[in-house]
Amino acid sequence: MQRRLPKRGFKNPNRVEFTAMNLDRIQEIVEKYKITDISLEALQANGIIGKNDKIKILGRGELNSSVKVTAHAVSATAKQAIEEKGGSVNLV
Repeated sequence: MQRRLPKRGFKNPNRVEFTAMNLDRIQEIVEKYKITDISLEALQANGIIGKNDKIKILGRGELNSSVKVTAHAVSATAKQAIEEKGGSVNLV
């Protein structure tokens, strides 16, 4: 049976999986938990992400408040939107 079925695709063992967080999700977190410093520890304490998750901030949605964000990766549009509102972005 194994020899009859073709093998498809390729799985990269070195791939880094990110958990995507959009700007609208960050705004929901700010409103719900009253957090202005979005760090990995704060997200883990509130049960939003897991212990070993890597976070990437994406630029979909609107941000209405100034926040300080700490993440593993940030898209250019998200960084620009955060800095326009007076916030800052720190990479881990």
